[in-house]
Amino acid sequence: MEDKFQNLKVMVIDDSKTIRRTAETLLQREGCEVITAVDGFEALSKIAEANPDIVFVDIMMPRLDGYQTCALIKNSLSYQNIPVIMLSSKDGLFDQAKGRVVGSDEYLTKPFSKDELLSAIRNHVSA
Repeated sequence: MEDKFQNLKVMVIDDSKTIRRTAETLLQREGCEVITAVDGFEALSKIAEANPDIVFVDIMMPRLDGYQTCALIKNSLSYQNIPVIMLSSKDGLFDQAKGRVVGSDEYLTKPFSKDELLSAIRNHVSA
């Protein structure tokens, strides 16, 4: 286990309970503190209190989708420096480009692996 992940706060936003649980379990095993949210509205209400080091957000969610959630985070002076990684079951170029337009730092296709999650954290969070 790398010390780099100890006490790292990771927010996982996904309307799928399975995806949230999977990511939470994988990340907690590495020493991360994981905050979960079922959609963008819940995430935005938790982000101020949680102050995560990195955010993983699903694109397809009810109420506030991943693009809107990412744009709101990136347009906030308080949170614009938090890396946002988009999660999607679609791996189309259009979706990736749209993710970049709203400010996402990376794009992972579901199902993702433990290595992909940890690699994204290594690439975007400075210890």
